[in-house]
Amino acid sequence: MKKTGGQLIVDALKANGVKRVSCVPGESYLAVLDALYESGIETIVCRQEGGAAMMADTWGRLTGEPGICMVTRGPGATNASAGLHVAKQDSIPMILFIGQVQRDAREREAFQEVEYRRAFTEFAKWVGEIDDARRIPEFVTRAFAIATSGRPGPVVLTLPEDMLVDEVDAPEAKPYMPVEAHPGPAQIEAFSALLAKAKRPMLILGGTRWDDESVAGIRAFAERFSLPVGCSFRRQMLFDHLHESYAGDVGIGINPTLAKEIKESDLVILLGGRFSEMPSSSYTLIGIPYPSQTLVHVHPDPSELGRVYRADLAICATPRDFVGALGKLSPAVEPEWATRTAAMHAGYLAWSTPPKTGPGKLHMGPIMEWIEANTPKDAIFTNGAGNYATWLHRFHRFQAFNTQAAPASGSMGYGLPAAVAAKQLFPKREVICFAGDGCFMMHGQEFATAIRYNLPIIVLLVNNGIYGTIRMHQEREYPGRVSATDLTNPDFAALARAYGGYGETVEDTEQFAAAFERARASGKPAILDIKLDPEAITPTRTLTQIREKA
Repeated sequence: MKKTGGQLIVDALKANGVKRVSCVPGESYLAVLDALYESGIETIVCRQEGGAAMMADTWGRLTGEPGICMVTRGPGATNASAGLHVAKQDSIPMILFIGQVQRDAREREAFQEVEYRRAFTEFAKWVGEIDDARRIPEFVTRAFAIATSGRPGPVVLTLPEDMLVDEVDAPEAKPYMPVEAHPGPAQIEAFSALLAKAKRPMLILGGTRWDDESVAGIRAFAERFSLPVGCSFRRQMLFDHLHESYAGDVGIGINPTLAKEIKESDLVILLGGRFSEMPSSSYTLIGIPYPSQTLVHVHPDPSELGRVYRADLAICATPRDFVGALGKLSPAVEPEWATRTAAMHAGYLAWSTPPKTGPGKLHMGPIMEWIEANTPKDAIFTNGAGNYATWLHRFHRFQAFNTQAAPASGSMGYGLPAAVAAKQLFPKREVICFAGDGCFMMHGQEFATAIRYNLPIIVLLVNNGIYGTIRMHQEREYPGRVSATDLTNPDFAALARAYGGYGETVEDTEQFAAAFERARASGKPAILDIKLDPEAITPTRTLTQIREKA
């Protein structure tokens, strides 16, 4: 039976278990939109392609399966590149389908034409164009395999408009099979020997390709060996922060005591992550290319092993498979570093206790304490980038897997579309988005998407009227010379109400708890406009102190 290219795309998605796609519609892929009409795949209509791509990234981040995004050519595709970049740097499986100009107009700079195989190579693991509808099952299966295998990441497939209306015979699409990488018995034996010789070990968790079982497994392993455990930048959900082995997050703004412990360790175990610039505190925690510590690096992609750090033991394996192989390992004697581990956990608890006061009438420290005491353990927190995120990054104590969606790439605007996507995935769980006023306005229009699909997220919009991170750097480097960092904002609470959601302004600390409860009780997407004094730029230093020290 002949089918159109649009129908074959949708058939291939269904064969690979796709339940939803995010999109901004365009005339270049109308045939796919038509095929989605009665497909059973939920089509989430977004307001800007960057937000749509970030939603797909969040689905990939929280499920391990590729998130699917569809956009039109030219401006649509370039808008989506923001989310594509997040997925690439964060190792998130995602497939971006882009409508393309018709085949007979290619290479003429036709209307909105872009050569994506040149333009998007840095943003994706693979960029392909399907110019023959009969090859759609082949290309889509390959896209799923590439997106999920080794180091996960985004794939781009472009779809010429006329190809999508061709009627052809094609093989029936079948589900992809991810490629797994398993550690060998000799590698586990070598790892065990290195651990047995260590005096000051440190385990750092990061990356992707984790699941509930592997998270539980690494916790059990850390308990058996009394190992201190750190979580890489914006991967805090990989270990329970109240567990006696947890030592803190490893990244920007690291606890100086923890940084010192890592530098003085005699065995560092990097499990799952690349340990790139942000997690490594600008490449200062481990020497390049030869670390002073004995280094075990476990990563699912061989091209990452030895790329930056020359490990003493490099193991090509997914976190799932490596943790599974650790199940039978136990210490021969009580580890001598148990006291050190306990001290590191106590240091983390002190470091993650927020300050009680600060400049102005509203203090984020007590607000964070209230959030810790009054939100469920399985609540999902999302954020984008900015100094406001420090309050969540440092002071929220994550306790469960799949409770965090935040860009290690440092992209502004991520938190709101991520919250929308997370609530779609987990409608019964509370989803809380932290955003700054600058960050929110990058993709604030996706609040309309939350309204359209009745997704009662709560946005905590920390509003200080400036691009805070840049102002902080500006005052340090060019004290008193304020340039391009002041903002003019709308009334965000009124904006929420205009969209049909719940909105309230919070101007002092005591107002927050009741306002949050009202937002929660409203059953609507909500924005709490939290007015924070610009002086409260960090939990420990004011803008004035930064300027005067400069």
